[in-house]
Amino acid sequence: MAVAQPPLTSLGLAEERTLMGAERTLMAWIRTGLSMLSFGFTIYKFLLYVRESLSANVLRAEGPRRFGIFLIGLGTASMILGLLDYYRRDKQLNQPNGHTTLSYVLVVGTLSVLLGLFLFFTILLHKEVF
Repeated sequence: MAVAQPPLTSLGLAEERTLMGAERTLMAWIRTGLSMLSFGFTIYKFLLYVRESLSANVLRAEGPRRFGIFLIGLGTASMILGLLDYYRRDKQLNQPNGHTTLSYVLVVGTLSVLLGLFLFFTILLHKEVF
């Protein structure tokens, strides 16, 4: 038997819209971070392939690695900042009742940050898995 939910007041609807806006903003942070992360990884692998396939040493030895690490780090940092901003807004909205909501966007963002950190440290430590 389902328990009836109390009707939302205009204040409750405003809080709900604000929370949905914060989720959309977090999704934009994640999208931007993943774009930078994937672009950095692709550039890293492409420039590594070019450097290994050409007999002439056109690129410096550490150039592709540094550029890839920079973009992967920038993408990961942007996702971390987006998660922190979302958490701050969620805590501020739910301050009276003291609970925070667990959304799917927050889970996806956390997993994306973990992927970014994994890629960052594998390239940094020369332990490329892919």
